[in-house]
Amino acid sequence: MDTIFALATAQGRAGVAVVRLSGPDARVAAADLMVNVPVSRGVRRLVDAQGVHLDEALVLSFAEGASFTGEDVVEFHLHGSPAVIAAVLRVLGDHPLLRPAEAGEFTRRALENGCLDLAQVEGLADLIDAETEDQRKQALRVLSGELGKRADEWRRKLLRATALLEATIDFADEEIPVDVSPEVQGLLAEVREAMQVEYDGVRSAERVRLGFEVAIVGAPNVGKSTLLNRIAGRDAAITSEIAGTTRDVIEVRFDLDGLPVTFLDTAGLRESSDVIEQIGVERAQARASDADLRVHMVLPGQVPLLDVVDGDVVVIAKADVSEGAHFGVSGVTGEGVDRLLEIISNELRKRISSSGVAIRERHRVALGTAIAGLDAADAGLFQSMVMSDLVAEELRTAVRAVDSLVGRIDVEQVLGEIFSSFCIGK
Repeated sequence: MDTIFALATAQGRAGVAVVRLSGPDARVAAADLMVNVPVSRGVRRLVDAQGVHLDEALVLSFAEGASFTGEDVVEFHLHGSPAVIAAVLRVLGDHPLLRPAEAGEFTRRALENGCLDLAQVEGLADLIDAETEDQRKQALRVLSGELGKRADEWRRKLLRATALLEATIDFADEEIPVDVSPEVQGLLAEVREAMQVEYDGVRSAERVRLGFEVAIVGAPNVGKSTLLNRIAGRDAAITSEIAGTTRDVIEVRFDLDGLPVTFLDTAGLRESSDVIEQIGVERAQARASDADLRVHMVLPGQVPLLDVVDGDVVVIAKADVSEGAHFGVSGVTGEGVDRLLEIISNELRKRISSSGVAIRERHRVALGTAIAGLDAADAGLFQSMVMSDLVAEELRTAVRAVDSLVGRIDVEQVLGEIFSSFCIGK
């Protein structure tokens, strides 16, 4: 393998910048920049090929098998000056034993060397992108290898069931002293139940990763934009006394008690002869329909203009000047806004309470394939042990689906997409 290098911290001025080398020649190449490479760590004077002083750096060394990538790794912890970084990268770029790393290449080597499974790689990508506390916690659960541990347990039980069935096939002409079907059925039931829990929780877990959408809907001039501005803490939307001011959907990303939530300010819902406004109304209806939750703002005596589904919130608009049976909110004074956000947070948390460690659509598809295989196997087993060979093949299909969760097989096509989301130094 080539020995690669890259800046592992962000571009720009900083207190410290980390440059990472990984590969079989990492220590040899690093030795050309200093008197001697420390066994573990030490401060070294870095110089170029002509002996020109580059920087005083903390140098860390990791032996093969004890590093992030599983290879020999050397890290230079430099002073974070753009000039220092550029000088060191220039020297490394001229070194015959080194080449610049590609996006995600350090992490890909960790995968290829068995330091991470594919689900952990995805967890690492999510951890780097995490913006809220819940995203951080979810990513760390996946990065810790929890999905891989569950996949290994499922795989072990399915292989046990397959072995029992194949024993009946291999000795079909002989008397099998024990009926294996009860044990096989028990193993299938255990695995299927655990898989179904993860399968059902993927959608909500994915919303934590990608974020929820909450649409604010209602008639024109009921205070939707003013409420959005109050939630955002800034003038994100134009407000006026003129009905129909909002034409397009305005989005504000918000950290709601650790959950990533995008609030949508939509056009007022009404029939209009204004073509542009009518387009805005149609967009509002479409986005509201797709949103995870809707806040219906109504004036006293009015009813919501869109269907209210389970989990939606109905509030009296302009609570500073109106009253109603429902609790009210006012974007002008802030009345009721904290309570509204609390209600939304509680509702969204209720929805994610069933989420597990399978958090991506790829996971859901693999789990669905495995569950279908288990259902087919169970049906064949129930019919007759004569169908043991067909049942065993269904179980092998389920095992392959489980293996794809953690990258043992059939995942080459997803690697490019995953690693393209990483920065060069990761």
